[in-house]
Amino acid sequence: MSDRVIVSKQDGVADVRMNRPDKLNALDQAMFEGLVETGKALAADTSLRAVVLSGEGRAFCAGLDFASFMGMAQAERPARTLLDRGESIANFAQQAAWVWTELPVPVIAAVHGVAFGGGLQVALGADIRIVAPDAQFSVMEIKWGLIPDMSGTQTLRHLVRLDVAKELTFTGRIVRGSEAVTLGLATRTSENPREDALALAREIAGKSPDAIRAGKKLLNGANLVSVGEGLRMEESLQRSLIGGANQLEAVQANMQKRVPQFRDPH
Repeated sequence: MSDRVIVSKQDGVADVRMNRPDKLNALDQAMFEGLVETGKALAADTSLRAVVLSGEGRAFCAGLDFASFMGMAQAERPARTLLDRGESIANFAQQAAWVWTELPVPVIAAVHGVAFGGGLQVALGADIRIVAPDAQFSVMEIKWGLIPDMSGTQTLRHLVRLDVAKELTFTGRIVRGSEAVTLGLATRTSENPREDALALAREIAGKSPDAIRAGKKLLNGANLVSVGEGLRMEESLQRSLIGGANQLEAVQANMQKRVPQFRDPH
């Protein structure tokens, strides 16, 4: 696996850190590969309960490495690699952000410094974003005469009003932490976003993993189906939980006032 991404795990929580601090964790070919490979590996881990995604050094992610971008524009092979779709609904570049949406467990992005362009799109792939008050966000692709193309249009449209999404996309203006929360780009601010994200992840890890996974699947799907389909999905997922070992353990642990001992999902 690429050394661009560092992963440590403890008690079901994966601490995932982009590791290119000298370049503000800018996205080059190796970073794309590291993010995609890490996300896919975590998706296969049944012991996983939650993920915290952050960046080493002074920033979350400054977006596409411009030198790398110019190299990809001149060399056909890397460009084809990033555009390769394979069996996924997303091409390889999109997967670097979309893989966190597809991960069956909650992903919490802890954002400090900047999250520009592709970096913002990676953050938007998370379920929750805890951000520093002075963190900076920008849909910066317009600066290079481009549009967001790492799944950002699919995540952004469910978080902010359409007119807000258009303003941010058309201007590339920089939004800071508190305004990001107001607009819907971020969940809440924190002076220590990574510490608070890890604390939240540990709290989530203490809940029934079956219910947590079902909740993410249900809420992610709710925006994509009709009301009738959403209600049927709600019923189906609830039926799959009721009477299961982890659901019974949640009830018993609450009644007995003890810490639950959940099983890994199948």
